[in-house]
Amino acid sequence: MTIRYPNGKRFETSTVKKNQTKKPNQITYSNRGMTLEEDINTTNEWYVEQGLAVIHKKPTPVQIVQVDYPKRSAAVIKEAYFKQASTTDYNGVYKGRYVDFEAKETKNKTSFPLNNFHYHQVKHMKEVLSQNGICFVLLRFSTTDEVYLLDASYLISFYEDMEHSRKSIRKSDVEKYGHLIKIGYHPRIDYLPIIQHAYFSE
Repeated sequence: MTIRYPNGKRFETSTVKKNQTKKPNQITYSNRGMTLEEDINTTNEWYVEQGLAVIHKKPTPVQIVQVDYPKRSAAVIKEAYFKQASTTDYNGVYKGRYVDFEAKETKNKTSFPLNNFHYHQVKHMKEVLSQNGICFVLLRFSTTDEVYLLDASYLISFYEDMEHSRKSIRKSDVEKYGHLIKIGYHPRIDYLPIIQHAYFSE
């Protein structure tokens, strides 16, 4: 199947052989090379299994372009493209509070580019905060494998000042206003203790 990204690039899907599949929740040292999205997804699965929180990645909207019907009872998608996401990546509930966040990573060692975020995402974060929801971003500096939780209010402030000031958030500011998350194996990115401390300590 061919999937088109918004930038026009194509991605050809391929089948996975049975001996290439892994058992669910199987943690190995190879997971150190996983993407931020994969790390968060496995972490969220562990949270659900432990009854700690229910947080999932929002499905990416897909526009189907071409469908073949080799059988009356089956349809095969031959070509499609990803629509641009309208809000943030993840949402769910923790201890009765709505949780909503975006996850991004950069190879930059000293700052986080603000062009990683889009206006509609920042607008959505504002709306969540206005309803007293818990909203933040998870920022990974991939070179040092550091992940920080930064409240959305700080990101919004930096983003709105982008036209008059810096085009990125200094890492020193992320360290000052954010929370460094402990990296482990099970769960991989344990961000719930940060949420508990930052939003439930009062």
